[in-house]
Amino acid sequence: MSQTQDFETVLGQSATAVAHFDGRRTGLQRLQHFLHSNPAMVPLIVLVGLILFFGIAKGEKFFSAYTLTLIMQQVAVVGILAAAQTLVVLTAGIDLAIGVIMVFAFVIMGNMVVAYGMPAGLALLAGFAVAGLCGLANGFLVARLRLPPFIVTLGTWNIVMAICLIYSANETMREADVTAATPWLHIFGISFKLGGAVITLGVVAMIVLYIVLWYMLNYTAFGRHIYAVGDDPDAAELSGIRTNKVLIATYTLAGVIAGLAAWVSIGRNGSISPSTVTTDFNLQAITAVVIGGISLFGGRGSILGTLFGALIVGVMSMGLNMLNADPQWKVLLTGMLIIAAVAVDQWIRKVSG
Repeated sequence: MSQTQDFETVLGQSATAVAHFDGRRTGLQRLQHFLHSNPAMVPLIVLVGLILFFGIAKGEKFFSAYTLTLIMQQVAVVGILAAAQTLVVLTAGIDLAIGVIMVFAFVIMGNMVVAYGMPAGLALLAGFAVAGLCGLANGFLVARLRLPPFIVTLGTWNIVMAICLIYSANETMREADVTAATPWLHIFGISFKLGGAVITLGVVAMIVLYIVLWYMLNYTAFGRHIYAVGDDPDAAELSGIRTNKVLIATYTLAGVIAGLAAWVSIGRNGSISPSTVTTDFNLQAITAVVIGGISLFGGRGSILGTLFGALIVGVMSMGLNMLNADPQWKVLLTGMLIIAAVAVDQWIRKVSG
């Protein structure tokens, strides 16, 4: 008993100080940690800076509610496609076919009502189903066959584009013909006034989509699984996440969202032209994602950053047009923003490295 008491006495006299490290950070390190915790802040700062710059340059003409809402209308379709692309990029993948899937979907929708006389509901369902199946095919090839996403979607981009042009015979459906068949395909082109602003239902659809995806990514198990798979698929697998199912579901959901973009696009453009399959929708969506701070290495970024990225491109395009600048300045500045965004992402990732 005495030995025990002596032992306890020695312990009681031992040092109680705990080793600690100096946690002081420089201002630059604190900024780095802040941006790492809030990935949407960089594109938001850039967006506000651009608005202020063009606002000072053009004054009230740029700051008018009409101009700002016109920018929203112009980025609605690309913004929705960028939201779909964001989900894929968060898994450390990429979908080069997302733009042509959208075009194929609205060609299907238009042909169903104009050529086949089907009800609008069935036409829309067919368009969403085709878009979802294209996404499902991409997901299956990436998840089950372990093929690189870049190669898979590059291949399906060419396949879907060819099928779209063959199926439609590259014939444009006029707005009058579509409207005569059904007004429902143009519903997202309906606008309403809110003060001095003119807002279309397509813009409302884009905003609602971002709210839903923000909630999904932040407050649902599926959203957390998307981040986990993109950050470290092996660790995600070991923790019980069925990575193959997450990848297939993500690519399929991206396809369905492309179907929504198709519907909004019909409302905005009126006519349905298969030739738009050659438009660089893919590049525009990826640009918005990268500028929006979504890491191309997967697992990091905010869906709100993508929205800010799409608006950055829209604000820059509108501002340069109002300044009567050469259109090539937009291309040059967009390229600079892409490189800067990737550089900032690499710098921020050092926090977790």
